Amino acid sequence: MPRPRVAVLSPERIADAGLELVNSGEPFGVNAIARRLGVRPSSLYNHVDGRDGIIELMRGRLVARYAVHPEAGERWDGFLLRLMRAHRRMYADHPLLVPLLVGKTITHPAVIDAYDELATALAEAGFPDGEILTLVTLIDAFAIGFGLDLASPADVWRADGPTRTLGRVLADESDRGARAEGAFELAAHVLLDSLRARLGA
Repeated sequence: MPRPRVAVLSPERIADAGLELVNSGEPFGVNAIARRLGVRPSSLYNHVDGRDGIIELMRGRLVARYAVHPEAGERWDGFLLRLMRAHRRMYADHPLLVPLLVGKTITHPAVIDAYDELATALAEAGFPDGEILTLVTLIDAFAIGFGLDLASPADVWRADGPTRTLGRVLADESDRGARAEGAFELAAHVLLDSLRARLGA
């Protein structure tokens, strides 16, 4: 019998199956991914080191899809804005994946390279080494938070009773569907303004 031209399993297929499983809201695990791929769970271990290994494959797959790199002659703050926009979209497109990602140490080489690129951009901008990990964490948390906000309903708040301020500003909001976009852009520019000011201090 001739061998199949396409391998039944590959790290990419396993990662994609894992992403499909999580995005569907089904319980995540090695056995569930094996069922989705139509193979025995033991077959997965020829390509990946268990559940944590699959999570890292998924992380690497997403970073590749939403990759943003510094462009020649680009200012550091322009790169950060593009990066935050891309990562916000990534988390908004895959909100159910966030608990798995934040609960696992990052080891995927492509993801480490992406974080190294961000850290290098911050270092070259003039931020001291002692602040770089904090700033990387801040930018990551910013993207995660606004990604989950983008994945939320258009009406995040509904005040049925009296309020001192919230009800008034909700009533004044003309386009609630645009709230998430406006909130992100305002917050991103506030963050970048504060970072520019820090460099100038």
